[in-house]
Amino acid sequence: MQKDIELIIFDWDGTLIDSQANIVQCFKYVIDDLDLPDRSSEEISNIIGLGMWEALRELFPQNNTEEYQQMVDRYRYHFFASDPSQPFSGAGTVLSSLAEDGYILAVATGKGRRGLDKALDSTGFRQYFHATRCADETRSKPHPQMLEELLDETGMNGEQAIMIGDTEYDLEMAKNAGIPSIGVSYGVHEADRLLKHEPISVLNEIGALLNWLNGEKIANL
Repeated sequence: MQKDIELIIFDWDGTLIDSQANIVQCFKYVIDDLDLPDRSSEEISNIIGLGMWEALRELFPQNNTEEYQQMVDRYRYHFFASDPSQPFSGAGTVLSSLAEDGYILAVATGKGRRGLDKALDSTGFRQYFHATRCADETRSKPHPQMLEELLDETGMNGEQAIMIGDTEYDLEMAKNAGIPSIGVSYGVHEADRLLKHEPISVLNEIGALLNWLNGEKIANL
C-alpha cells in the first residue's frame, strides 16, 4: 500500500517530540498550585494525547467546570514558562526527506493551538506541514473528526493517508476514521497497547518510517 500514500499525518507529543517529561512536570506543578490529589507520573503520562479537558476529566473526574478551567490556566502558565521540548533523534531528517519526496504532511495533536504554534516555531518544523489540527479546534482523539477535517483540507481520502502515533488514542482515532496507522513504541504507550488497534506495524524509531515507505517489510515488535 506504500505506493498509494500521499498524506502522512503525525501525532506530535511522543511521536515527533520527546515531551513526556515536560508534560508530566507541568501537571505536577498544577497539582501543587491548586492542592489537588496527587497523581503518579504513570497516570499523567497515560492521558498524553487527549485534549486538555478530556485529560483533566480522566485525572480528576470529581471536579467541576470552574475547577477544570483553573487547571487549564495553571497548566498553560507552566507550559509556556518551560523550555521547549526537543524532537526525537532523526525526526527532523525524516520530515525533511518526506517533504523532499513530495508527501503532504500534517499534524493531528491533543495540544492546543497556542502550544502547537510554539512548538512548531521552536523546532523549525512548521515549514514541513501543509495542515495541522489541534484538540481545541475540533473533537479530541479518539473521535475521528480531527482526521476527517485534515482529509477535507488536503483533498485526500482515507486510502491515500496514514496516521503515525505513539498512543492508543492516535490509532483508535485512525481506525474510527478509516485510515491505516503505524504505531511507534518509543513514546507513551507500550507496543502491546498499540497492537490492539491493528496498526500496519509498530516502529521502534522514527527513521524506520522511511524504510517502510521505500517498500521494506518492517516486523511488528
